Amino acid sequence: MAAQDMVQDKYVYDFAEGNKDLKDLLGGKGANLAEMTNLGLPVPPGFTITTEACKAYLATGAQPDGLAGQIEAHLESLERAMDKRLGDPQDPLLVSVRSGAKFSMPGMMETVLNVGLNDHSVVGLSAQAGGNDRFAWDSYRRLIQMFGKTVCDVPGDEFEHALDEAKRAKGTRDDLDLDADDLRGLVDAYKKIFLKHTGREFPQEPREQLDLAIRAVFESWNAERAVLYRRQERIPADLGTAVNVVAMVFGNLGPDSGTGVAFTRDPASGAQGIYGDYLANAQGEDVVAGIRNTVPLQDLERLDKSSYDELLGIMARLEGHYRDLCDIEFTIERGKLWMLQTRVGKRTAAAAFVIAGQLVDEGLIDLNEALHRVNGAQLAQLMFPRFQLDHEFQPVAKGIGASPGAASGKVVFTSARAVELAAEGESVILVRRETNPDDLNGMIAAKGILTSRGGKTSHAAVVARGMGKTCVSGADEIEVNVPAKRFTVAGQTVGEGDVVSIDGTTGKVYLGEVPVMPSEVVQYFEGSLDPEHIDNALVRAVHRIMTHADANRRLAVRTNADTGADAARARRFGAEGIGLCRTEHMFLGDRRELVERLILARAEGERDAALAALLPLQRADFEEIFREMDGLPVTVRLIDPPLHEFLPPLEQLAVDVAVAQERGEDVAKEEALLAAVRRMHEENPMLGLRGVRLGLVIPGLFAMQVRAIAEAAVACVRGGGTAKPEIMVPLVGAVQELETVRAEAEKIIAEVVGDSGVEVLIGTMIEVPRAALTAGQIAEAAQFFSFGTNDLTQMGWGFSRDDVEGAFFWRYLELGIFGISPFESIDRDGVGRLVRIATEEGRAARPGLKIGVCGEHGGDPDSVHFFHEVGLDYVSCSPFRVPVARLEAGRAAVQTDGSDSR
Repeated sequence: MAAQDMVQDKYVYDFAEGNKDLKDLLGGKGANLAEMTNLGLPVPPGFTITTEACKAYLATGAQPDGLAGQIEAHLESLERAMDKRLGDPQDPLLVSVRSGAKFSMPGMMETVLNVGLNDHSVVGLSAQAGGNDRFAWDSYRRLIQMFGKTVCDVPGDEFEHALDEAKRAKGTRDDLDLDADDLRGLVDAYKKIFLKHTGREFPQEPREQLDLAIRAVFESWNAERAVLYRRQERIPADLGTAVNVVAMVFGNLGPDSGTGVAFTRDPASGAQGIYGDYLANAQGEDVVAGIRNTVPLQDLERLDKSSYDELLGIMARLEGHYRDLCDIEFTIERGKLWMLQTRVGKRTAAAAFVIAGQLVDEGLIDLNEALHRVNGAQLAQLMFPRFQLDHEFQPVAKGIGASPGAASGKVVFTSARAVELAAEGESVILVRRETNPDDLNGMIAAKGILTSRGGKTSHAAVVARGMGKTCVSGADEIEVNVPAKRFTVAGQTVGEGDVVSIDGTTGKVYLGEVPVMPSEVVQYFEGSLDPEHIDNALVRAVHRIMTHADANRRLAVRTNADTGADAARARRFGAEGIGLCRTEHMFLGDRRELVERLILARAEGERDAALAALLPLQRADFEEIFREMDGLPVTVRLIDPPLHEFLPPLEQLAVDVAVAQERGEDVAKEEALLAAVRRMHEENPMLGLRGVRLGLVIPGLFAMQVRAIAEAAVACVRGGGTAKPEIMVPLVGAVQELETVRAEAEKIIAEVVGDSGVEVLIGTMIEVPRAALTAGQIAEAAQFFSFGTNDLTQMGWGFSRDDVEGAFFWRYLELGIFGISPFESIDRDGVGRLVRIATEEGRAARPGLKIGVCGEHGGDPDSVHFFHEVGLDYVSCSPFRVPVARLEAGRAAVQTDGSDSR
């Protein structure tokens, strides 16, 4: 931002003025075009309008002062460099107008090509191309189509229908078969469509075209699909987009021209090699839109060896310069190679790990940087299952494995239907000829995406990889009929609602639902795969990076587990103890009747009998868990939930009793139960008799649990094991509550433990805002804290978690009040501040106080980083999230050069 600080009102930069580190100001595309220019690579001349100009425009609805003059000055410079003038009827300069935000948002914002063409300059363009009328009129029709849709909101389908009609009239399915006269007629048809929808003729003044296109790019930052994509990818909404104005180079000049997209490594697997797509006689949008099936990049060697060799040299140079997988767009104009874009490429989760390991081996990055290049969300994707195939399952089609994974679901043909069925809990596969940015809602809702056109660089492929969605593209054996809601393949018809399965690794498509099997990464974590002795680059890369994360992390990682089986699995996944054992889960099923007896007991003898029956059951549960976690700490939360969870619903019970009375049945027992439920009914049970309050009101309840924990620990030790129990008192809001429970517990522990050597810690769960604000007092009586961030969020925001997420969170996300649900990722400013205050004041009162977190946030990647910053000792999460938390704890501990792994 230094350049911006020096000249506050400088809104336009020539490519030679920028570099790759100015992404905040120039956007990713502009910064990288500048970097390639400064490296001496063949980049068409151009200039970038900054994100600051965009933000100023969006704030006021008008261009900031000085912007028009700066654009004019840079346009004149561009005209001098190209020795052409925008709009010159004899020798016109044409430009592209492209968006480019700091973070890649493929297809989410706008691009307009061939700006500057009109009824007069189209003739000059033809002469410029050696009398190639077809090329000139093809370029003009593209401008009207893109300008109409992008700048003036003309329905894109109408242009597509006109193009399809022209091809039908010609008796062809390929737009390359349309000649100059056909395209001249298509331009006339496009102009009529434009006039119908806008009420004006297509603008003939080139500078007006340019200004309107720039404005459209600015406004596309807040287009619905761009907002949705930012929310999905957690991209801040206040960054704005830059606008790149670039001299046009043409890939649609004939068979010696073309356009393509290349990757320096396979973005799906990470394998080294030559990966990409090429289209002869085409413009760049044809490749990413997937409207024509491409040829592999290797075919370019046969078509134009000189350009192919030059491209490979540039790819190697860019990868070495950026020290990462690069995604490259290029055009060949009559044998001359031009570089149109480069960026650090989006990749699948598997490729991210494999490439990070490769770059370490090549000496381009160190292990710290490799750790930063991957993230917990990617690791979680790798733990999803894959298809378990046998002879019964034969593919009916094969496309390109564009984004790995195994997905089965009901076929849908529109994004709206995908969203509708997904909201009803159905798994869906979105099937399209090709996707476009307007399909983003459906792509998010779907389990997988299947297209009959496109390749690894088409819109569907790029967006799916970014979201971690399974995608098969370019399955051209499939004939998709969207209006009829069906596709045909291999003589079979598949309609909406039929189930298909797609394999994003192999590109194969199956009819029906294919069973799945555990991923290799899960098998590795469970110990059934030895990473040192298998030929699996992914597992070896995961092992290597996880080892480095574990060696560097400061945060310990525990698990939330209530059974021996869960505890054993979590330990295999690397858990270093149990941070939350919910005892209420032990009271379900066959034991519910005993709990009901306990709650409804009116006499001391009845209550004592219920507790005596529960004690051996609880003790056996804890013994199993202590055995599985031998030598590791186990934090047991005393019973916490509201009483209504163990009693029949009041309304239903009242109806049942009334019906039975009407029938003359003996309902004395049921009437007693109804009276008790009415007596104990609470309007808001989550804020009522639960947690520590329950233990203080029902004599003997907490005492029974403490005794069961202590006896189980002693039994474990006498059996040759080691037990490290930690008793957690829930929902404490005042230190006096904890002091009362602790006094009773310590007497029982002393009586049970004797000389066994078992040490039992007593602490509390910080989940009430008052507890966080009085943590200094509570720490005097607590040997540890564990933040229950679920309830702390609920009470801090005043949200009922059971109600609000479906009721109105969608609207809060839509309005930007939330970037993400506060129950999913910690609210740093509010709830996070309570965590920080409690940690600081708790340790001030009791130095060395052990502090952890056991809410859902313990397995959320962003939240793990926050807990590291605050100085917690451990996080605790579900067994499946333990590897994710380990990885993120390592990433939080390692300082890097700040490169972004998004």
